[in-house]
Amino acid sequence: MTIDARKTLVNGATALQATDIQHALANAAAGVSLRQVTKKYGPVTAVENVTLDIPAGSYCCLLGPSGCGKTTVLRMIAGHEEITSGDVLIGDRRVNNIPAAKRNTSMMFQSYALFPHMTVWQNIEFGLEMQNISAQERKARVGEMLELVGLSHLGDRKSSQLSGGQQQRIALARSLVTRPQVLMLDEPLSALDENLRVQMRTELRRIQKQFGMTFVQVTHHTEEAFSLSDRVVVMSQGRLDQVATPAEMFRLPASQFVAKFMGDNNIFQGKVLHCAPDPGTGMDVIELGVEGIGSLYSRGYAVPVGSMAACSIRPDLMQIEPYPNAASEKPTPRANHITARIVSIEMTGYVTRVVLMEEKTGKELLYKSPTTAWETGSYAEGQLVTLRWSEGNCVFLPH
Repeated sequence: MTIDARKTLVNGATALQATDIQHALANAAAGVSLRQVTKKYGPVTAVENVTLDIPAGSYCCLLGPSGCGKTTVLRMIAGHEEITSGDVLIGDRRVNNIPAAKRNTSMMFQSYALFPHMTVWQNIEFGLEMQNISAQERKARVGEMLELVGLSHLGDRKSSQLSGGQQQRIALARSLVTRPQVLMLDEPLSALDENLRVQMRTELRRIQKQFGMTFVQVTHHTEEAFSLSDRVVVMSQGRLDQVATPAEMFRLPASQFVAKFMGDNNIFQGKVLHCAPDPGTGMDVIELGVEGIGSLYSRGYAVPVGSMAACSIRPDLMQIEPYPNAASEKPTPRANHITARIVSIEMTGYVTRVVLMEEKTGKELLYKSPTTAWETGSYAEGQLVTLRWSEGNCVFLPH
């Protein structure tokens, strides 16, 4: 059957309409819950005591470095890995012992795993044939999926003849056509170049929002996770380190690991010297003694005096001033400021990155400025400057 004939069938009176497909996908969406899930490979613990709730219809990204356990979590949800202990639920159904093919989930693999000897149409239709869906409904669903990903004109082409972006779209269509309750994506954009990766993540988010499906994606790119997710899960050494919205995680990383993994944060380690309530915010102002630098002030919640901790300041929330100046000579109470020397200046486009070295300790620091603002100043490599920031922008990191 030609593409034109298939499209005629899709658009005919007996075909499923786009709204029907959309409603079916949205109604199929289910939440995912993990309860104290552990996975061991012999003596090695890959995932330890993970408890996590992913709401139905949300986009969740599992984020972390290689080997942190994020792909293992994804595969346990899909049923491609058996759990050692704990429970996995899809909706209200406990699926620990249910085979992957019967969990009503779908996996979009990093390699796309398309059949090179099949046409685009046959690749998308394959899963429906395995489900014994009628020929008429198969044609309607495949046609709608091709329309959805904008590749109706390529239905008769072999998948091996497609570009990387086109293969990614076909893999997505094949994953959606079976109407899974949960779609899992294992680093689906890693094989694409930067421009195409940005374009395709926009498409992924558009499709997820359009159909209200539950998407769970593995990635090690912070920017990708933040741009796609309703909720980000950061993992470290097989455990959950923080679960939050992208905005919450960006503003308030919960640990030194998260602050470092997000990149560019300036982190100072030291000992808690004092902790006092801040009535205006409901938080505490915490004084941290940093060796070689002195006291730095941040906001957080009550911690024992004498405990080791850290604080973090984003490079875009610092102010830079020539040194010396009046403010440097007479600092105000609770004012965070340090003296540093400019090592390098890198204009990256909209943003200029300035690498500095703290004058007493040699600690490397990063400052960021909009390029248009930076160009109004007259700073140069080798210049001594003052960096300052408020305790309200400085995040306390208890661990």
